[in-house]
Amino acid sequence: MKLFQFRHSPFCEKVRLLLSAKSVSYAVEEVTPGLGQVDLFRRSGQRQVPVLQDGDELVVGSVAIGRYLEKAVAEPALLPSNAQDRARALLWENWADTTMAHGARMALLQAVSQDNELRRALLPVATPSLLRDLLGAFPGEVMAGVSQLLTHGGSQQLKQALEHLTVLTADGGPLIGEHYSVADLAIGAQLYGLRFPHCAGAELAGAGVPGIGDHPLFEPLFAWRDQLYQAVGRVTPSPVQDSQPSA
Repeated sequence: MKLFQFRHSPFCEKVRLLLSAKSVSYAVEEVTPGLGQVDLFRRSGQRQVPVLQDGDELVVGSVAIGRYLEKAVAEPALLPSNAQDRARALLWENWADTTMAHGARMALLQAVSQDNELRRALLPVATPSLLRDLLGAFPGEVMAGVSQLLTHGGSQQLKQALEHLTVLTADGGPLIGEHYSVADLAIGAQLYGLRFPHCAGAELAGAGVPGIGDHPLFEPLFAWRDQLYQAVGRVTPSPVQDSQPSA
């Protein structure tokens, strides 16, 4: 299988977690914003990632990929067999992919606006060094003004949700039943950019959103996330392909 990805997209991280949980070997192709997305559109009809290629099959989006993998690789099951637990898992996944994802994205945007090094570290690998230096040196106060407009009112809601998650994961186990499910993986993926795990690479590991990633209140939540990563085998940085191959 091959995963077309943006390396630091939480939805691509969700797919990497799914693949790791299923013990599926895969290659990655880093999609360069712009031209790379045109090539991806030509192949799949989509400009957005993640896209999973399995032979001639192309599956678009983390939810569709999760369902595809559930059929293609039966064990371990990531959707509970019990109808009520399955419904709970799907509701958690939907919340993580929408409400939580929006809050986490806005929080990271604000952090990036205030931290030149974080901004540089998140740029695609293929970004030319001159452009990387230029974007890294862009005045932080300008970007901060834009991000504050986007994040107004959202930060407190995100923190309240994370407080509830910290309580719900206090025992260190899965959110539903005795085994990890798509609920845990979807939430773990959205925690990715709030405090980057080890598998994000040495440049990013431990960095994240001030006031969340470094707050003692949320330490048990990130410990739960790291335990989840260990359990599904998502512990080493993903390989990165620097350039787009020809079709």
